[in-house]
Amino acid sequence: MKAIVYNQFGSTDVLQTVEQPKPAIQKGEVLVKIKAFSINPMDWKIRKGQMKLMSGSRFPKHTGADFAGVIEEVSVGINHLKEGDEVFGVVKNLMKEGASVEYVAVSASLVWKKPTAISFEQAASIPVVGTAALTALEKMGNITPQSSILVNGATGGFGMFLIQLLKLQHTDLTAVTGSKGIDYAKNWGADKVINYTEENVLSQQNKYDVVVDLSGKMTYKKAKEIMKSKSLFLNVTPQPIQIIASLFNNLFTSKKHIVVLSSPSVKQTEKLIKAVNDGLQIEVNKVFPFSQFKEAYQYAEKGGVIGKVVIEVN
Repeated sequence: MKAIVYNQFGSTDVLQTVEQPKPAIQKGEVLVKIKAFSINPMDWKIRKGQMKLMSGSRFPKHTGADFAGVIEEVSVGINHLKEGDEVFGVVKNLMKEGASVEYVAVSASLVWKKPTAISFEQAASIPVVGTAALTALEKMGNITPQSSILVNGATGGFGMFLIQLLKLQHTDLTAVTGSKGIDYAKNWGADKVINYTEENVLSQQNKYDVVVDLSGKMTYKKAKEIMKSKSLFLNVTPQPIQIIASLFNNLFTSKKHIVVLSSPSVKQTEKLIKAVNDGLQIEVNKVFPFSQFKEAYQYAEKGGVIGKVVIEVN
């Protein structure tokens, strides 16, 4: 089978396709013929060597975490899934394995039946950013309709889920996005939208109970300027040093720096499936064929993408 791998840290130039044996399933696993997998920022953070402390430096490495496809084989003892089921799921450890392959052997606990109303491309967009959005929501604690929340960089995949999930809580929600994302943010449920190409969010007078930075460009230090005296800053793209620093800094301030780290679970994914079945929108910005994987990652890494970028596997 074909697989996308890389043998050194670097740009998209290090990505290559290789032939590998189709994996054999172990007890508790299913074999999925992948139809699509999505691109997440963690893919290129690992590939560029920004996560060495967590990923290690052993090669080759794969890319891609979440996928959708059709079950081809089921190990003995698994009763809730069967051959031919259309499913979506996530690999257990992106630091060591990946979904950028034609077939993946994965624990049945990390695979769920695909909602019938959505495509494989949409389903492949759910696990990583959907789980991250739910985790961010949990980190916010007891938010109410009176809670003022700012989401910076609001119309990528993470923001797409977070805005819609926050709207279910009826919060006072402000989204920061570029010109292309304004209509999407409003459609997903933002009460107010700030176009960062025309207005600097840090120069406004409003203060927020929660500030979520999805762009990776607003630091905690800057965010404090627009945070209320007792408030939260959610950092969803932390560097290892920031994780350590947040624990120390939070001892001395009521403006808390909260690191968001997530891992898909059965409970969270069931919530996401219910939300999708209830009408949560999944915007797939662009679908690339497997043969254009380098172009797909280059496109995603430029930033400013609305929703998700997906690679289709024939």
